[in-house]
Amino acid sequence: MSMARQLWRDLPPAVRYDVEQHTGLILKAVSASAGVNSGIATTLHTATEVYFAKGVPADHPQIRTQQREADINPHLPAACPRLLWHVQSGGWDLLIYDHLDGRHADYRPGSPDLSLVAQAIDELQQTPCPEKTGKRAEQRWASYLTPAEAGQLAGDSLLHTDLAPHNVLITDQAHLIDWAWPTRGAAWIDPAVLILRLMEAGHTAAEADAWCHRFPSWAGAPHAAVAAFAKANAHLWDEIARNAPVTWMKNMAHHADEWATYQHQNG
Repeated sequence: MSMARQLWRDLPPAVRYDVEQHTGLILKAVSASAGVNSGIATTLHTATEVYFAKGVPADHPQIRTQQREADINPHLPAACPRLLWHVQSGGWDLLIYDHLDGRHADYRPGSPDLSLVAQAIDELQQTPCPEKTGKRAEQRWASYLTPAEAGQLAGDSLLHTDLAPHNVLITDQAHLIDWAWPTRGAAWIDPAVLILRLMEAGHTAAEADAWCHRFPSWAGAPHAAVAAFAKANAHLWDEIARNAPVTWMKNMAHHADEWATYQHQNG
């Protein structure tokens, strides 16, 4: 759910004061240009440190994703930014993170970022999943599948499930950010999610499939389960595109349908 982006200086003085009790005096704030899911997303500069803050009004529905991010952060791979403070003040809910001086990942064919992204996903797939992790995969996609099909998504792996390139920051490594939808499920689901983003960046379905075979979870994924998930994703993206007909959403719906067809034809 998108919302209007506000500047740091527009926050109530009491909110800025409470943040500065943790960070020290904020000398400069630079609002992020990307992203639509936070009411504020800004880099905060003090005399000695740099932080990243994101937040929403406390009465906004997106508050649930803020709490999910706060809850999962202690369990994330080492490359993920650390949550330093969770500030609830003046009608706002703010998460203050370590700042990463990076750029968004480039998923296009031949990009050197792809090997770094693969390393980050490998690290995630080796990370233990905490008992309380948002939803289970078989619950999240249940409305698009039969109970038997949904059951094939079950597993004990920690999943990101939204591996869009703007959710991966590149420095000398790849860092997975924006953990609004942590999920417990089969490990191959994250590669399946990534495939659609690779197709969005210019890979064919076959090329994206072949690239993801570097992950043992994907190479060993049961075809029936993958096909069921592809079908569910196609229904999901079609629903998203019909309810909010934005160009990129329509493109994702097209890729999801193309991927589901590829899975059906290559079973």
